Amino acid sequence: MHSDKRKGKIGIFDSGLGGLLIMRGIVKSLAEYDYVYLGDTARVPYGNRSKRTIYQFTEEAVRYLSGKGCELIIVACNAASAQALRKIQRSFLPRWHRSVRVLGVVVPTLEEVFDIKGSRIGVLATQGTVDSSVFTKELRKINPKAKIFEQSAPLLVPLIEHDGLRWSGPILRFYIDPLLKKRIDTLVLGCTHYPVLKHTIRNMVGKGVRVISQDEIIPKKLNEYLVRHPEIEKRLHRNRGRTFIVSDMTDHFRNRARKWFGNHVTLKMVKYY
Repeated sequence: MHSDKRKGKIGIFDSGLGGLLIMRGIVKSLAEYDYVYLGDTARVPYGNRSKRTIYQFTEEAVRYLSGKGCELIIVACNAASAQALRKIQRSFLPRWHRSVRVLGVVVPTLEEVFDIKGSRIGVLATQGTVDSSVFTKELRKINPKAKIFEQSAPLLVPLIEHDGLRWSGPILRFYIDPLLKKRIDTLVLGCTHYPVLKHTIRNMVGKGVRVISQDEIIPKKLNEYLVRHPEIEKRLHRNRGRTFIVSDMTDHFRNRARKWFGNHVTLKMVKYY
């Protein structure tokens, strides 16, 4: 394991398991790089927090990951991407970490929606993301004629975080049926936790609805970003390092991490804020 402060790493931050799903997808396609995962499991979920609090949590994470040598940071949380990312990029980084780049998950997802040319778009997301209206605002910029329907799903993240997937069917049906009644042709899973449920959701909505899952989109978009920005890519080290840090340790999180990344995975608990 390399020194924590050695530069050239990719940091991935989320409140919980969703970021692990994004990291799993990224590592599958970009395995050679060094990664640091930071899960704020003590304060999950973010989706029901105020904008001010979400910004505070995001800044704390970016500051910590920057100190760990991460030169490229993925905010793998839609609520944080929607409500904190722009301020991080425009105010925090220029003042404190000029060389660090911080990317979110909302814009790459919107690009995918544009590419497939959906006209009746459903968005399933946390309450905070829906309240921000970020998907509606940005999708209308891309396609002013598209019909956009957002549905908050506040129970899904706690269900996923606390090993409650066996009860997900009726709850998913409760959230998805209103979108299906709108005759959507595209469904955006606007929370990085939701890929855990993507197969169930695809079966539920049928083949006539294209389901966009961020664990499939973000790795592809990150690879495209690195191709477009060789000046950033060349700063990244290729030692296949993997570091997993959480703010609270739970058996469910540990078990998921080992299932997705192997039994050798070690989680380190750090109170970084």
